[in-house]
Amino acid sequence: MPYAAITYKVQPGHEDEIAEIFAGFQRVDTPEFQSEDGAPAGRLLGTAVFIKDEFMVRVIHYEGDFRAIARHMAAQKGVHLIEDQLAPYLAEQRDTSTAEGFGAYFKNASMRCISQLSVDTHPVGS
Repeated sequence: MPYAAITYKVQPGHEDEIAEIFAGFQRVDTPEFQSEDGAPAGRLLGTAVFIKDEFMVRVIHYEGDFRAIARHMAAQKGVHLIEDQLAPYLAEQRDTSTAEGFGAYFKNASMRCISQLSVDTHPVGS
């Protein structure tokens, strides 16, 4: 099951304020997400957010089509609430008010994955 990472560039020195914002995060209404035609496309298994100085990274554990996650997240009320609260702390502003804007940011902020290891990929000893 794959992982993805989304970057945020934030103003340093506001780690506690940003942590407080995420402490009140409203989770998605359902972990299941669909493709553009409404067919099942996967599900969110978990997320984690890390922050250090001016860097914040959201790690997403999912199964299915990663491209469909942005559309699913863009439709979530809690995501827009947190985006509004984060805006004053972002070093680089972006427009995530529309599904298209959110999708563009999601795509541009995705980190390139260079390795994913799990127990499923661990070689079996002889």
